[in-house]
Amino acid sequence: MTQLTRSATLAVLAFSICSLQAATPTVAGAKAFMDKAEAELMRLNISQARADWVNQTFITDDTEVISAAENERLIARTTELVKESRQFDKLPLPADLRRKFLLLKLSLTMPAPSDAKLREELTQTSVGLGSTYGKGKYCPDEDTSHCVGIDDLEDRMAKSRDPKELARYWAGWHKIAPPMREKYARFAELSNQGARELGFKDTGVLWRSYYDMPADQFSAEMERLWAQVEPLYKELHAYVRTRLVAKYGAAAQRPDGLIPAHLLGNMWSQQWDNIFDLVAPAAAPPTYDLGQIFAERKTDAKAITTYGEAFFKSLGFEPLPPNFWKRSMLVKPTDHDAVCHASAWDIDLDQDVRLKMCIHSTTDDFATVHHELGHLYYDLSYRKQPLLFRDSANDGFHEAIGDAIALSITPEYLKTIGLIQTVPPPAADIPILLRKALEKISFLPFGLLVDKWRWQVFSGETKPEGYNAAWWALREKYQGIAPAVDRSEGDFDPGAKYHIPANTPYARYFLAAIYQFQFYRAMCREAGYKGPLNRCSVYGSKEAGAKFAAMLSLGKSKPWPEALKQLTGDDKLDASAIVEYFAPLLEWLKQQNAGTKTGWTVAANPMKAQ
Repeated sequence: MTQLTRSATLAVLAFSICSLQAATPTVAGAKAFMDKAEAELMRLNISQARADWVNQTFITDDTEVISAAENERLIARTTELVKESRQFDKLPLPADLRRKFLLLKLSLTMPAPSDAKLREELTQTSVGLGSTYGKGKYCPDEDTSHCVGIDDLEDRMAKSRDPKELARYWAGWHKIAPPMREKYARFAELSNQGARELGFKDTGVLWRSYYDMPADQFSAEMERLWAQVEPLYKELHAYVRTRLVAKYGAAAQRPDGLIPAHLLGNMWSQQWDNIFDLVAPAAAPPTYDLGQIFAERKTDAKAITTYGEAFFKSLGFEPLPPNFWKRSMLVKPTDHDAVCHASAWDIDLDQDVRLKMCIHSTTDDFATVHHELGHLYYDLSYRKQPLLFRDSANDGFHEAIGDAIALSITPEYLKTIGLIQTVPPPAADIPILLRKALEKISFLPFGLLVDKWRWQVFSGETKPEGYNAAWWALREKYQGIAPAVDRSEGDFDPGAKYHIPANTPYARYFLAAIYQFQFYRAMCREAGYKGPLNRCSVYGSKEAGAKFAAMLSLGKSKPWPEALKQLTGDDKLDASAIVEYFAPLLEWLKQQNAGTKTGWTVAANPMKAQ
C-alpha cells in the first residue's frame, strides 16, 4: 500500500469514527465503534510488531527509527481511541462489549492528560527518565574512560566475592538515579491527572483495576499470598544469612539480622542464585550436566527447540506452524547485530509466531526454550478470540504459563526423552531445590514491594521528600535487606531499578511466581501424579493437556478467576502449591537453622548501612 493510499484509508476511518461520536450514543453505535477500533488496532499492532522484530533481529540506526515511529503511532492512536470511547461510558452494554471497553481503557499504563501541552510534557518526562537509566554508567574513581553499564555490573556482582568491591559496584550504580527524582515526581503528578480524567482516583488504582477486582481488594490479595510464603522465605533468609556471615564475617553480620544488599549476587538482591556456590550443601549425590550431554551429542539450537515442541505435542497440542521454523531467530547472527535476549513473538496475532533467542546447548537454555514456547502456545490458543481478548487472562498468566511448563523439566522427564539414563536419588533433590529457591523464593518479596512503593507514591501517601525512606522501609519489611552504604533523601534508589523509570508495572512478576506453581500442581493432579510435587512432570498427559488448552483458549475473554478455575477448579490464587513444592527443602532448612533466630528486627533508620 502506498503512503497516499494508507493516509487516505486512515482519514476515512477517522471520519467514520468521528461521525459515530457526533450521533447520540447507542449500544449499536458502541458496537460499531469497537469493531472499527479493533480492526484499526489490529493493523497498528501488526505493523509495530513487524518493525520491532526487524529492529531487534537486525539492529541499525534505520531500523531503530522505524520501530520507534511505529510504536509511537500505536500509542498515540490507542490514547485517542480511549478518549473517544468515553462517550459510551454511561450506556448499559452487553457484558462482552463492556469488557472490551474496559480493557481498551486499561491498556494505558501511562494515562496522559487531555491538555496537549501536559500530554507532551508527560511523554518527554517519561522519555527522559528512560534515557537517564539507559545511559547510566558506573565510573570507577570518576574515571570516565573506564565506565561500565548495568550488564557488566550485573556480571561483576554475580562473580565477585570481595565485599568492598561489591559495595563499590552497588553504590556506583545507584548514583545514576538522583537526577531522576524531580522528574519522577512530576511524572507521577501528570500521570495521575490522566488517570483521573479516565475516571480513576490515581494511576495506582488504574493499574490495580486491571485485575478484575476493586483496587483495595487486589492489594489485600497480594498481602494474603505473601503471608502464605513468608515462613519459607524467612527460613531461606536465615540459612543464607548464616552462610554469608561464615564467608564474609563482620561485613555480613548485623545485630538486627538484616542482610547487606550487595552480598547476594544481584544488584537489587531480587534473586540469589548467583551465590549458590557460597550456600550449597557440603555434600550431595552426583547429578547430571545437560550441557555436557548436549555437547557429546552435538545437539544444535533447532534440536533443542524441537525438544520443547515435542513436550507440547505430547500434551495434545498441534506442531508449531511451518513459518515458525522459517522466520524464528534461533542462533546469534554472524554478520550483523541482534538482541539475543530470549523472547516469544506473536507477529500477526494469528499463526505467525516466532522465537528470538541465541540458543546455547546448556541446561538454562533448554529450560528457557520450554518457557518461551509456553508463550507461543498461549498465543496460538487464543488467536480466534476478538482482538482485545487476544491476550492472557491477566499479565501474570503469560509469564506463569511458560514457567509452569519449565517446572516439568524433572529428572524423570529427562530420562523419558532419553537425555539421561538414571534418575538421581531423592537426596539429590535438596541442592536442586535450594538453587531453585534462590531464584524463585528470594524474588517474591521484591516482586511485591516494587509496586507497593509506586502505589504509595501515586496515592500521595509517600511524598517526594520521603521517596527513599519509603523504599528502604519496604525493602527492610519484606526482604530483610539493608543498603550496602548509608542512604539519604539525596538518593533516589527506586530509580536504579529499570521498571521504575520505564514505568513498567511489576505486580505481574509476583503473580506469575504464584500462578506457575498453582498451574503446575493442577496439571500434575489431572495427570494422576501421586508423588512429591517437585518430581512431577506432565509430559505425555493428554488429560492435563486438555485442561491446560481449555484455559489458554479463553485468552482475556473472561475475568482471570474464571480462567484459573478452568484449569485448577479454584477461582482464588493459592500459594500453598509453592509450599508443597519446596516441602523437602523447607524441612531441610529448618534443620540447618536449628538454634538460629529467623527473621529480623526493624532498624531505627532503614537507610543506615550498619
